[in-house]
Amino acid sequence: MESRPSLILCNVQLPEGRVVDLSIRKGVVVHAGSSGASEVRIDCAGMFVLPAAVDMHVHMRGGLQSGKEDWTTGSRSALGGGVTVVVDQPNTIPPIDSPGALRDRVRDAQEHSLCHFAINSSVTADIPFDEMGRAGAMAFGETFYAPSSYGEALGRDALSLALERIHAVDGLATIHAEEISTGPDLDLALHDERRSVDGEVRAVKEVQNLNGSHCRLHLCHLSSARSIDAASGSVEVTPHHLFLSRDQFRKDDPRGKVNPPLRSEKHRRELLSRWDGIDVIASDHAPHTIAEKGEDFSDAPSGIPGVETMVPLLLGKVLDGTLSLPSVIEKTSSTPARLLGIPPAGFAVGDRGDFALYQKKAVRIRADMLHSKCGWTSYENHPAVFPEMVILGGEVVYHEGEFPRGKPSWFPGKGFVPGS
Repeated sequence: MESRPSLILCNVQLPEGRVVDLSIRKGVVVHAGSSGASEVRIDCAGMFVLPAAVDMHVHMRGGLQSGKEDWTTGSRSALGGGVTVVVDQPNTIPPIDSPGALRDRVRDAQEHSLCHFAINSSVTADIPFDEMGRAGAMAFGETFYAPSSYGEALGRDALSLALERIHAVDGLATIHAEEISTGPDLDLALHDERRSVDGEVRAVKEVQNLNGSHCRLHLCHLSSARSIDAASGSVEVTPHHLFLSRDQFRKDDPRGKVNPPLRSEKHRRELLSRWDGIDVIASDHAPHTIAEKGEDFSDAPSGIPGVETMVPLLLGKVLDGTLSLPSVIEKTSSTPARLLGIPPAGFAVGDRGDFALYQKKAVRIRADMLHSKCGWTSYENHPAVFPEMVILGGEVVYHEGEFPRGKPSWFPGKGFVPGS
């Protein structure tokens, strides 16, 4: 006789409107309908119940950058925003450029992360792609077509060869597509000018032209409607490019400095109008300390923290009618899981039992509400809907500011060979 469910989420309204009870046992959904007995029952009447998000693009820092963020604080921030899977980028210090470095990073996350995680491999001219795949790299990159914080660019020939080698191991190449022109970098307008929309569009087209091997491409953090129109791979956009513009900041405020840059309000509105052409929303969570962001503009590092505010900002736009709830679920959970090849969270039998429960009420974001170590946000006073509770594998791992320890997993890439 099968054991009873460990958790039942009662009165869950599905995106199509039907109300069901979701039974979860051994970390997966086992029934959607009427329910029986359970160890724990949670009434979800009147709430948004979302399959928990997969953030394909985070920088969890740690190591020599632990003053900015680490796996404990970064994963708390993720759970506090309804995210139960994060994909860590490899431009750490030191970078994830060898199987040994990858294994060390996995061990660090296994010891300290409160949420599921995956780790990407660096991409350089001499990376052992096959060995990185066997060691468990989820994807390759972000691969830099132009330099960014803690990431060096590949030349055209090196990039073309890298894409060929990633394709040979059936990998996914994640691309940071920008061009950088010469000139001063003294304020947000000049930062935008140096890393222009025209340059981003050219970079997207050039990377695609260099992809003679037809490697799977995922284009990270595109910041303009024209770039989305030019893209042929999967398209990722961040909340900061959707909801922030450089016009909202003092012109020399480093809190708005990010790569690719925040664009004009006109470009921001055009980008949001391409919502249906966006495959994935990811945060590009890139925390820096308040002191670093207080330096002169030209010296301050680029990057904005965002894993905790990503889904809450989107739900704020669901409440005001700008976005639909099914499209938010698709872009933050279903599609990222499919692209990465990890088990999806969802309402169907067999889906991963990861959910976030939200009261249908917006609050104004304040930095002191958030859990990132960096201690600041570019979204101060923006309306957002934060989760009241987060479920990971059928267990409560976040509830009203508390983080009971769950059983998070490492999701290696499909090339992983245990013991390699």
